[in-house]
Amino acid sequence: QVQLVESGGGLVQAGSSLRLSCAPSGRTFSRYGMGWFRQVPGKEREFVAAMVWSDGTTYHADSVKGRFTISRDNARNTVYLQMNSLKPEDTAVYYCAVKASRGIGGLLRTYEYDYWGQGTQVTVSS
Repeated sequence: QVQLVESGGGLVQAGSSLRLSCAPSGRTFSRYGMGWFRQVPGKEREFVAAMVWSDGTTYHADSVKGRFTISRDNARNTVYLQMNSLKPEDTAVYYCAVKASRGIGGLLRTYEYDYWGQGTQVTVSS
């Protein structure tokens, strides 16, 4: 079983920064890409950022471009989401996800992913 363990969430003031981490564990698995999504109560889970693991190609939602950055540490087998200039509207539960194989489609939709973490809460106060 593949487990994704997220960490780094918390309560911060607007304008602050946070870095989320996601480290897969468990059985060996293939990994085409990894992504970050977020969800607020009553709304659908939305795409934040993603990375193609083999070549490091990244994608970021328009709402976070210039403020958030997805990155990885191959040695630590970890993916990060650096969040700067946080806004109250960034408040959500943030989820890490893995797409195991390239298959059809890309990395922008929730249904394209195979494994999900439990989520970490990010709250930004005004």
